[in-house]
Amino acid sequence: MNEYNKLFKEVFLEDQIEYNALMSEHIYFKVGGPVDVLLVPRNVDQVIKALKICKDNNIPYYVIGNGSNLLVKDGGMDGVVIKLTELKQLKADGEKIEAECGVLLKDVSKLALENSLTGFEFACGIPGSVGGAVFMNAGAYLGEVAHVIESAKVIDKDGNIKVYSKEELELGYRTSKVMENNEIVLSAVFKLEKGEFQKIKDRIDDLTYKRESKQPLEYPSAGSTFKRPEGYFAGKLIQDAGLKGFELGGAAVSSKHSGFVINKGGATAKDILDLIHHVQSEVKKQFGVELHPEVRIIGKDK
Repeated sequence: MNEYNKLFKEVFLEDQIEYNALMSEHIYFKVGGPVDVLLVPRNVDQVIKALKICKDNNIPYYVIGNGSNLLVKDGGMDGVVIKLTELKQLKADGEKIEAECGVLLKDVSKLALENSLTGFEFACGIPGSVGGAVFMNAGAYLGEVAHVIESAKVIDKDGNIKVYSKEELELGYRTSKVMENNEIVLSAVFKLEKGEFQKIKDRIDDLTYKRESKQPLEYPSAGSTFKRPEGYFAGKLIQDAGLKGFELGGAAVSSKHSGFVINKGGATAKDILDLIHHVQSEVKKQFGVELHPEVRIIGKDK
């Protein structure tokens, strides 16, 4: 820890560094063991310097946003986690919105509404940040990042800053070139269209109602646990397998929406992982369909 302190104190203030940080306090699932060092940069320069220090000193590192689509195992993580939630500059210019990676999608949606821009309503209830949304091409209610993005600024594996056009991002279902190359999204530009304020607001209100009435928002989770299998809906398969409400330790398949695995209270990451594996096994056995997690699973077992 003294060595880590020497390396990072020249770049980060004391309140930007946390040692033995419990990842359960930084992800939506509210589970996960400690990481040696958690860094919270406040600008791109600090991000670049943190990455360089880690690479020059062979320190393992992982970059996260606000942890809404992440499951950290109970043994925690070695090395450094770089959390980008403080990079949150956001501005509208005509029909475009530029947002740094730490900006929440709901705040982009709010700014779009304030400027009577349509196209971003689908993301009003997605709990993620811009960086993660571009990284995985997040989507909901028939909309996705690919429909509205114009470009994204990223840091590549060599520490260089690049700007990718929409086409260069190669956005697919819950994937992107950024994900495939293990790059880091710094910011994005979204191209929207002028619309009518009231119609946009009505659409946001409708989607918010649907989300609140159909999803188990009262429990910690990472949203939809599984990707949509081609030709099927994960939630329906899980329900038809008789697993709605099924509990394992402190984890459960939501009785409100079978596509969600939730932390019902006191769950460990192992509880959640064991439940995910049980769901996968039952759906495979009963219907011959492979379910793949949408949530990213990192860290080590306890």
